[in-house]
Amino acid sequence: MKANIHPDYHAIKVVMTDGTEYMTRSTYGKEGDTLSLDIDPSSHPAWTGGDRQIMDRGGRVSRFKNKFAGFLGS
Repeated sequence: MKANIHPDYHAIKVVMTDGTEYMTRSTYGKEGDTLSLDIDPSSHPAWTGGDRQIMDRGGRVSRFKNKFAGFLGS
């Protein structure tokens, strides 16, 4: 590998949205810094399945459902 082209790789503390913490190695900040997450797997809808319903009010989803309402007997 070439010398002096790679970032410093060191230990940092990561704080999840629920307050849990863990140590990992990263190029973020400097040795001993803390990275506080705004979104993580315990709070993001992509991992939690999402608890919100689609609020459409006559837009794309409604037009799609109306267009294919009788398709395949559904």
